[in-house]
Amino acid sequence: MAYPAILLFDIDGTLVTTAGVGRRALERVFAVRYGRSAVLRDVVFDGMTDRAIVRGALAAIGEPVAGRDAEAAIDAVLAAYVPLLEAEIAETTEFRLHPGVHEALDAAASRGSVAIGLGTGNIRAGARAKLRALGIFERFRFGGFGCDHEERGEILRIGAARGARILGLSLGACRVVVIGDTPRDVAAARAIGAESIGVGSSRFPASELLASGATHAFRHLTDPGLVAALLAD
Repeated sequence: MAYPAILLFDIDGTLVTTAGVGRRALERVFAVRYGRSAVLRDVVFDGMTDRAIVRGALAAIGEPVAGRDAEAAIDAVLAAYVPLLEAEIAETTEFRLHPGVHEALDAAASRGSVAIGLGTGNIRAGARAKLRALGIFERFRFGGFGCDHEERGEILRIGAARGARILGLSLGACRVVVIGDTPRDVAAARAIGAESIGVGSSRFPASELLASGATHAFRHLTDPGLVAALLAD
């Protein structure tokens, strides 16, 4: 019998080509709330959490980034962001699902004792907006999200614990696998003692993901061997 597994999928760059919908939605929020444009120009999104991105943008315009008022400001920005994200998704034809997503999820779902979830820096409402637009949000029963914690490793830890509860097992009895497209995904997986599968479908090639410590890495989700690595065949 296969070892019980918790699979935690990243979203942006791993499952989805976002075509900048999140960046544009946040820029619109900052334009309305702070009267500032291009505040995210120098903020790197790869592998970042939504709260960290907003905190970086606030720092860039000289707003406080620590303390109760700063946390409230971040909450307000993210609340305003979600409807604008939905609008950007509806208006962007390049926003799309990557090839191989359905096949990988189907293969995982066909196995017993596999919990399929998300491990993403997106807040849950943002993850839902992105994946529901592509018809796959309901395929993930749980997750760790950017509204759970600002640090990616802690997000994965929370998601893994939720997956273990779904399986009715202790976390120590489960194999945890993180699927992501950036070295930050790999580092976060290593921080919680999880395996990682790098997907070179975005800015970082498979070779760089392997060099950063990924357990396995593939060019894209359709590569031969990815499903076997995912399920430890």
